[in-house]
Amino acid sequence: MTAVDDKKMTAKVEPLRAVKGMNDILPPESARWEWLEEKMRSVLQRYGYQNVRTPIVEPTALFVRGIGEVTDIVEKEMYAFEDRMNGDQLALRPEMTAGVVRAMTEHSFLRDGGKRLYYFGAMFRHERPQKGRYRQFHQMGVEALGFAGPDVDAEVILMGSRLLRELGLVDGEHFSLELNCLGEAAERSAHRAALIAHLERHKELLDEEGQRRMYSNPLRVLDTKNPALQEMANAAPKLLDFLGEASLAHFNGVRAILDAAGIAYRINPRLVRGLDYYNLTVFEWVTDKLGSQGTVCGGGRYDGLIEQLGGKAAPAVGFGMGLERMLLLLEEVGVVAEVPTLHAYAIVPSSLGLPQVMVALEALRGAGVSVQLHPGQSSMKSQFKKADASGATYALIFGEDELAQGLVALKPLRREGGEQVMRSISCVADWASELLNA
Repeated sequence: MTAVDDKKMTAKVEPLRAVKGMNDILPPESARWEWLEEKMRSVLQRYGYQNVRTPIVEPTALFVRGIGEVTDIVEKEMYAFEDRMNGDQLALRPEMTAGVVRAMTEHSFLRDGGKRLYYFGAMFRHERPQKGRYRQFHQMGVEALGFAGPDVDAEVILMGSRLLRELGLVDGEHFSLELNCLGEAAERSAHRAALIAHLERHKELLDEEGQRRMYSNPLRVLDTKNPALQEMANAAPKLLDFLGEASLAHFNGVRAILDAAGIAYRINPRLVRGLDYYNLTVFEWVTDKLGSQGTVCGGGRYDGLIEQLGGKAAPAVGFGMGLERMLLLLEEVGVVAEVPTLHAYAIVPSSLGLPQVMVALEALRGAGVSVQLHPGQSSMKSQFKKADASGATYALIFGEDELAQGLVALKPLRREGGEQVMRSISCVADWASELLNA
């Protein structure tokens, strides 16, 4: 072996790190995610929604056509690339509504009527990473496809409010609901002309981004956080004033249901959402607990998107909720995740009884008990230390003397003054409930 070869073999290998803004989720934090997803899934299923899963990678054209070519997502944030195998233009999904619509169209899934769907998944946007905003982030979302009436808009909003409440958040204290109506294409066109004229009169106030958007997407100019532009934005023509009878009837139908259900909301005429495909009802749940990351959930109606992506025209409405931001909000207001605890930790002083022990543990697991086996052999003191650190409610002690008599000792770890008791290994079903109900 040469000196060069020897140097190569002894050279330090630098550890690889995750891509910036794309984070690992490790225990025990991952348990909070499981709790959140399970709480959400419980609510969604009560409304009759079913799970849908679509690919992370989609054709770039799907998002250009669906989201809008002049949106920030497509212009600045989307991870788009060329497939080096065949030259296809692909993208990591920056949102999931377009992918769900593509799937419904491709598989003719609406041919027998409307569908209520929900999803969980990772999305990707090339943004500056900050707390609550990452390059790989996760969303829960719902899509109600094939339903045109205000009743489904209201149902989706009621479901979103219930989700927040059942997570432990308080309406009016931790979050509030904002509503707007974007009308239909002709109404938006008339409003757009009036809005552009207004922006042209105040062109000197607009920054470079605002001047660029003034003609390509003027509604987004109003969605500004710049204090210097607030007076101009507040004085801009309001889309609500351009709505026709049908659009107003739809919006008032939504409001009537929310009023009857006691759901508080504020009409925000500047609420437009960040995607081009919305029409009629749009809504957001906002909070003042997370600084600039104020929107925790948002959505609306997108009746034209299915036809825009090549499907048969059909109405649709939905929303998306960021999981990272929701977990931050829950932490900020002191909501503690109900993380399941381990029922038992098995302490085995000697390897001689392992076959018998393993059979007993399998019987416990079959009865629904969560039990962790101490790996390898170590001192009783060390094993008890691990048992206590595991968070288990009981220690199961499989000592040589106990095993010789066909017994196991159950020792409470979380109950002050709890007494150790003996139980028969051959009759696990008789005492598994003790562990489950502790």
